[in-house]
Amino acid sequence: MKISARNQLSGTIKTINLGGVMAEVVVEVGAGTIISAITRGSAESLELKPGDKVTAIIKATEVMIAK
Repeated sequence: MKISARNQLSGTIKTINLGGVMAEVVVEVGAGTIISAITRGSAESLELKPGDKVTAIIKATEVMIAK
């Protein structure tokens, strides 16, 4: 699969919290974590489960930096 987004972080799913409509997916990447909110339907369609190797793809118009 090809995708135009350049900000891609490979990692492993740590946890998935399924709600009524949404799912929170926690992905361990390098020395940190990325938390993604996706629809429950998407999580189920992808058959996501802890331990799966995934890629977090970040497409945003802004990235904030703090020091």
